[in-house]
Amino acid sequence: MSVPGKPQAAVAMHNIEGASAGLNVAAFDPDTAADLPPVFLIHGFASSIDLNWVKSGWVAALNRAGRRVLSVDLPGHGKSTSPYDLDSYTPGKIRADLLQVLIDEGVRPLRDGDPSSGVDLVGYSLGSRLAWEFGATQPELVRRMVLGGPNPHDVLADFDLAAAQNFLNDGTPIADKSTAWLLNMAQLVPSNDVFALLALVQAVKLEPFDPTDAVPKMPILLVAGDLDERAKAMTLLAELSGRAEQRIIAGRTHENIVTSREFKDAAIEFLG
Repeated sequence: MSVPGKPQAAVAMHNIEGASAGLNVAAFDPDTAADLPPVFLIHGFASSIDLNWVKSGWVAALNRAGRRVLSVDLPGHGKSTSPYDLDSYTPGKIRADLLQVLIDEGVRPLRDGDPSSGVDLVGYSLGSRLAWEFGATQPELVRRMVLGGPNPHDVLADFDLAAAQNFLNDGTPIADKSTAWLLNMAQLVPSNDVFALLALVQAVKLEPFDPTDAVPKMPILLVAGDLDERAKAMTLLAELSGRAEQRIIAGRTHENIVTSREFKDAAIEFLG
């Protein structure tokens, strides 16, 4: 019998254009599979499959609902490699890597009459940004999306790299509250390579998020805590989409929305 929340088999490393992308990919299979597509989970900045999705109960909840779960540690995160070249971290390159992962995992284009075709996406924070762009550029694959803590404004693009580097070098205080918060979050996980994460930030600055560039047209559920300052403008994403539902969860912040049972239940119902 399989154990929900634990990978059922080792997943081979995925090659992009003949070279290893160095990404850690995990697949989690339910005991009894529903006739629905797999769910692909995309974690947030400075997090991982384990922190964002396993320990928070998402994988177990989705498996109990009969859903096969796929997920990946983004470059510089979790068990994936931490290259220092900026090209490995640009959102466009990451989306190409995610597409290859899904192809390698057997995800097929959506097809009428085949309820198991395609894939559903669940993204959180940075993962929501990546999911929005992925859904917009791969409409033939993505059936539905759930975006947690979404923000039409690119927080990482505003990150003060110089201040962060000064703090790491000599402890100079960081004036910008958002930069200080993000850097602190990156340092909370002992296994994080902070300098690799700063490379990701620098790469994001090269491709800042503009949700109007490409708009996903599949049904979307937008979820945020009522205490999340970063997601208060998610109504703008709903207006752009034209097919988005919004859910506000009381008493939750950007940091703890991902552990909410109400969030999980709403996502599973929406994706069902």
